[in-house]
Amino acid sequence: MSPCYSQTVNVLANCFKVLIFCIPLKFCLNYSFCLFLLRYERDFFLDVVNGDGIISWGAVNTSRPGELVGFVTAKMVSTQDSEIEDLFSYNCLWEDTTLVYILTLGVADRYRNLGIASSLVQEVIKYATSIINCRGVYLHVISYNQPAIRFYEKMLFNLVRRLPMFYYIQGQHYDSFLFVYYVHGGLSPCSPL
Repeated sequence: MSPCYSQTVNVLANCFKVLIFCIPLKFCLNYSFCLFLLRYERDFFLDVVNGDGIISWGAVNTSRPGELVGFVTAKMVSTQDSEIEDLFSYNCLWEDTTLVYILTLGVADRYRNLGIASSLVQEVIKYATSIINCRGVYLHVISYNQPAIRFYEKMLFNLVRRLPMFYYIQGQHYDSFLFVYYVHGGLSPCSPL
């Protein structure tokens, strides 16, 4: 199932309508540096989003045509090729399983806390559940980003791992938290934390 055929979601927020739909990645690149609380280094961001199989959903304010107010990028990865394969290896019946990895999520400052990020993540989850052999959606959050940590916990993602010195930003190392949202019966036998 192609993610571009997913249903359009309408979000009512402060008397304007926001449409969520699949978008070409080139639109995300134009807006990427103004949407994120975490400032990615340009080369890192371009390496992440220019890979094969990247899927993007965007949110636009319909009262201001063409104004991208948020987007999420994700890609499907083999469970065996992921860094969380060990969380799924306990069930040998699940051969050839996949995961969806959220690469980036950003919403413009003035549109935050209106449900737009939640709607974008729900589109990713809906896409993951449309893939019969998908067992989860996972992502990384830098350890000091408390709003993002609370957001993913509210979205029922499970914190499964802390990765020391995962990020290297402007000459400094930062830890990362790894979150998973399980689908199709994918469930960690126990939390390593």
